[in-house]
Amino acid sequence: MLTKRIIPCLDIKNGRTVKGINFENLKDAGDPVELAKIYSEKGADELVFLDIAATEENRKTLADLVLKIAAEVDIPFTVGGGISRVSDVEILLKNGADKVSVNSSAVKRPELINELAANFGSQCIVVAIDAKEINGEWKVHLVGGKVPTEIDLFEWAKEVEQRGGGEILFTSMNHDGTKNGFANVALAQLSKTVNIPIIASGGAGRIEHFTDTFNHGKADAALAASVFHYKEISIKELKEQLKLAGIPVRL
Repeated sequence: MLTKRIIPCLDIKNGRTVKGINFENLKDAGDPVELAKIYSEKGADELVFLDIAATEENRKTLADLVLKIAAEVDIPFTVGGGISRVSDVEILLKNGADKVSVNSSAVKRPELINELAANFGSQCIVVAIDAKEINGEWKVHLVGGKVPTEIDLFEWAKEVEQRGGGEILFTSMNHDGTKNGFANVALAQLSKTVNIPIIASGGAGRIEHFTDTFNHGKADAALAASVFHYKEISIKELKEQLKLAGIPVRL
């Protein structure tokens, strides 16, 4: 069985790590390069950096940040935010990123997934999906969760796989920052819908939430932010507890 991955996520705004609840009320959580170095040393399997306020003018900022991160960490890391064309990805991969994450730009122009997979290989294309459960239906949201659509989460996930996406990073907006656990019912349905790895995001608060998302949500990886940033859960202890629960992890 493949080992399950633990992935700290660093949401970046104006060069700093920030964290909010339900995508709002952002607070400063530290220097992203320093945090990345700590997580790399403490046993994280991968890292994800998302420029949550990405616009054309700070593309250079993100590229420079990738260079700094690559110099400090020796684990794979994914970078996302404002990526809308092949040339954006070329810069980020050249500067040291292992994977890139696309979200709103892929929904607006799905062919982007095909283009990126053809140019760089599916293994480095992560498609992030932010979705909210409304009246029992999961609907995709864009632009950092601010713009609702009528697109169904599971239909979009199928299309992502068909177009060459290598992984799906699913964030439940209902669960984000609440620390009440991951959206395991939706995650389990996603894992039945597609055959590519699913990264669970949104809702981690306690160690048992990770155990639950691997056992019940069938997630391949679990991503969290504030519980790691504010030292509420140590990655070492988390992995030890997961191993005791019979979940394969890299210690």
